[in-house]
Amino acid sequence: MVQEKLKQPIPPGWVILILGIALLACIIFSVGTGALHISFSEIIGIISYKTGLTDTPILEEQKDIVFWVIRLPRVCLGILVGAGLGIGGAALQGLFRNPIADATLIGVTSGASLFAVIVIMLNIKFLGIINEYAGAYTLSFAAFIGAALTTMLVYQLSKITGEGGVTTMLLCGIAINAFAAALTGLMTYIATDEQLRTITFWTLGSLGGASWTTVISVAPFIGCSIIFMPYLAKSLNLLVLGESQAAHLGVNMKVLKRSIIILATMAVGSSVAVAGTIGFVGLVVPHIIRSIFGPDNRYLLIGSALGGAVVLTLADTISRTIVAPAELPIGILTALLGTPFFLYLLWNQKRNRV
Repeated sequence: MVQEKLKQPIPPGWVILILGIALLACIIFSVGTGALHISFSEIIGIISYKTGLTDTPILEEQKDIVFWVIRLPRVCLGILVGAGLGIGGAALQGLFRNPIADATLIGVTSGASLFAVIVIMLNIKFLGIINEYAGAYTLSFAAFIGAALTTMLVYQLSKITGEGGVTTMLLCGIAINAFAAALTGLMTYIATDEQLRTITFWTLGSLGGASWTTVISVAPFIGCSIIFMPYLAKSLNLLVLGESQAAHLGVNMKVLKRSIIILATMAVGSSVAVAGTIGFVGLVVPHIIRSIFGPDNRYLLIGSALGGAVVLTLADTISRTIVAPAELPIGILTALLGTPFFLYLLWNQKRNRV
């Protein structure tokens, strides 16, 4: 009885409060850290003057420009991308009933990478109308379209080759991922040195191209996922019992699978489109939230979004300062830190079961 009480999860309100405070602290730390240090009092002064709460401008105009033009857009993009990867990973883990599932299983990452490499190989100008409307964001636009089309292909194949269950979808995802990876590898093989360098840096992931335009362009996609995904939490909790049992309890499996795939693709696809391939966030963060706060999807989804934002904000701060004035690709950092941490979580869970 005592052990059961000790294992009771933290109430959902505390999950949001704790992670919200952590995210706020990370934001303050990140916008103030860099080659040009901005203190907490200066941050308050910059925001107060911009919002009209005070008439006293900050003495150093350079800090004001760095804050609004460089640091804050990058932090906001990191929050959005981290939240999108986190909630997308948590939802897909619930759908596949597999704690090591992530967006790669439904072709989001491989599809985005393939279309991004195609754009790089065609030198963008060849795309005509797309380039005219997307401009400098043609690469991001093509990557998002690739993620969406590949995911749709996996979903349609799962219905054609089987009953459309999550197991069939998983197998179709593995096949399509392998095919997309082969095409990406083929194009990489025939790429020139300049194209190869661009492809390599894109696949390593970075928030270096952050701007307010980028933030505004991805906010609706990730925002929709964060707003509507928690409404599927009850159905995901019932899905733990199995597909047939969940269906008997009133869960419309077809609608549930379609909703999760669409929302996860919107979140992860837009994140990959603007930041490149950033691994382990969608895998490790839901695992951490589940280990600390419990498996209930009512707060696992929101907790993963907040946790992903915290992790990616900190990772981006480290990546742009650890080898300054150069910048370490954030995908390398998340893989280096995420792999041993994930192995530790698996080992710790096995030890607790014993």
